[in-house]
Amino acid sequence: MRVAIIAGARPNFVKIAPLMKAIAAAPSITPILVHTGQHYDHSMSDQFFTDLDIPSADFNLGVGSGTHAVQTAEVMQRLEPVLQDCKPDIVVVVGDVNSTVAAALTAVKLGIRVAHVEAGLRSFDRTMPEEINRIVTDAISDLLFVSEESGCTNLHREGVAKGKVYFVGNVMIDALEMSRPRWSRSRITARIGLEPGAAYALLTLHRPSNADDPKVLESLIGALRTVARRLPILFPVHPRVRRLLAESDGVTWRALDGGSTLPGSGLFCLDPLGYLDFIALMSGARLVLTDSGGVQEETTILGVPCLTLRHNTERPVTVTHGTNRIVGTDPTIIIDAAVRALEDPTRKHATPPLWDGKAGDRIVSVVLNDAPDTLFDAGTAEARA
Repeated sequence: MRVAIIAGARPNFVKIAPLMKAIAAAPSITPILVHTGQHYDHSMSDQFFTDLDIPSADFNLGVGSGTHAVQTAEVMQRLEPVLQDCKPDIVVVVGDVNSTVAAALTAVKLGIRVAHVEAGLRSFDRTMPEEINRIVTDAISDLLFVSEESGCTNLHREGVAKGKVYFVGNVMIDALEMSRPRWSRSRITARIGLEPGAAYALLTLHRPSNADDPKVLESLIGALRTVARRLPILFPVHPRVRRLLAESDGVTWRALDGGSTLPGSGLFCLDPLGYLDFIALMSGARLVLTDSGGVQEETTILGVPCLTLRHNTERPVTVTHGTNRIVGTDPTIIIDAAVRALEDPTRKHATPPLWDGKAGDRIVSVVLNDAPDTLFDAGTAEARA
């Protein structure tokens, strides 16, 4: 069986790593890995392939940056001849970036079956480009692999036939667990200059709704500067956000391996980190503040308090089972929630159903039609033989 796996952006690379590992253990599958080039910076692409032991891509489309329309169109235009030449039996897409929907559209128009990994997630906010990508990809996919029970509920509400939906668990957690021996050895805190055992918070911020409006961004930075008076906040900056922060007051750019000890307070901007260093930093944080979906999932498994700087989440299990709280973008609420989380970090949390590091294996079983009698019940959290 020829299986084409399409990835284009940093979160995609994390999700395909467990899939590539599971496929490597299935001799009846010939994988075809296509990198669209949506993310192309070394720290956002090559470093992830190295950190996660992902084999080199068979094809790199070199799409690069652009508007949503331009980027989606470029992926479709460049991917079509690759699929026509390789003739895969199925195309696997992951996540919700422009490369995801573009690859799904291209494949389905060529009559190739499509499998969507991380299907069914909904924020119910159509101003988010990712929400549109999720809805369209799910609507045209043949196999829908769901990471949490809300995804099953959403797809059933949208009229998707149950036979298409498989509740398999979360490949993001597969990646975290299979790389744990490596990220636990990271020396990133020493490289930043943190004293052993020093408290710190970790920040990620890249959503257009937060980062593209200077007034919103400045308001958020102001709130974070207040929180940073209590402990240092480490902020690995996405390349597209860097230029927006260049003239912001109250932030300090911190070089890795700078040699000096990090002060006990302040907001410190870092270059983007590789996967292993980033997870290591997250695992030791007192608090994580983010607008990223994947980070909400990772903090849930790591047991680290997480404040989501958005008004919604497409991953509600991180709130019901995990350590995540949705706090929005109001500075007063952010500051209050951060202070309370730092003063009382204890919060009961549980591992969401099927987040056990085996999602990739389940997906491959279904793709090979080797799952015993509807292996996964899309309506419950339990696998059934």
